[in-house]
Amino acid sequence: MLKILVRRGLLVYSILSISSLNAQELSPRKPPSVTMVDPGVSTVIRGKATNIDLFFRVSPGFHVNSNKPHSEFLIPTTLRLTAPTDIVIGVVNYPAGVERSFPFAPEDKMSVYGTQFAINFAMRPLASVIPGKYAVHGVLKYQACDDATCYPPKQIPVSFLIKVAKSTTESVGRNPAQSPHVHR
Repeated sequence: MLKILVRRGLLVYSILSISSLNAQELSPRKPPSVTMVDPGVSTVIRGKATNIDLFFRVSPGFHVNSNKPHSEFLIPTTLRLTAPTDIVIGVVNYPAGVERSFPFAPEDKMSVYGTQFAINFAMRPLASVIPGKYAVHGVLKYQACDDATCYPPKQIPVSFLIKVAKSTTESVGRNPAQSPHVHR
């Protein structure tokens, strides 16, 4: 019986989402958006794994489905990254969603991300990678909703820089860098 009620609630949620497509065209409300917080340049040591966090913000008044929503009808938030050759991206770790109920199905809990969330992954440049700056690109896919309506799924480009540094074992036994200034 509970499964039937959950499915009915999700069906109502889905119908409201579909009917909202026409309402969005008439509504003056600003549509939901997700943006990535500038991570700056992350330094990674070649041959070693480094954990990297990317932070995302959801526009006020909205939420996005977590990576593991409780229903097959809800679209999960996913991050896909592409790194340059010889730089390995490990498993992407998503935060646990926040359990919330909504007016259209007050008995059901849904797993969502609120105003800000972080996605973590490890990055490991192979020992052969030439030290320098490299761009990593990708896509964040999500579906944003408010308390009554879900909007069409969207995706945003993700791009950030990493600086690959020499491993610590390569610098052992070398002279430290000299100052370019003349000392008298």
